Amino acid sequence: MKKRDLEKIKKLLIEHRDQLLGNAKKALSGDIHVDPDDFSDEMDIASSEVNLQFTGRLREREHGLLSKIELALEKIEDGVYGECVTCGEDIGLKRLKARMVAELCIDCKSEQEKLERRAG
Repeated sequence: MKKRDLEKIKKLLIEHRDQLLGNAKKALSGDIHVDPDDFSDEMDIASSEVNLQFTGRLREREHGLLSKIELALEKIEDGVYGECVTCGEDIGLKRLKARMVAELCIDCKSEQEKLERRAG
């Protein structure tokens, strides 16, 4: 991979990480509790609880993505970014531009998905 491409990806990863961290800080500074006295009926309470659960699931996904971004940044520093963790081949610039945190080349990812479909 060209140094210029690697630097561009690194910059995008850092920007994405900073955006996720900013979102997390906003969520933590907001009021995220449900007080039954704030709602007039059970439907309002249920709707609020569903929204909180949805927000919680989004935060879990963001946390997972944040971990993958940190790992990708470490790999850049270690000089191994863009290598497939299964076969060791280059992942490919097109794939990395589409999914900067990809750890598998397209062939290994396709094989993994086939195995997952067979398993259930």
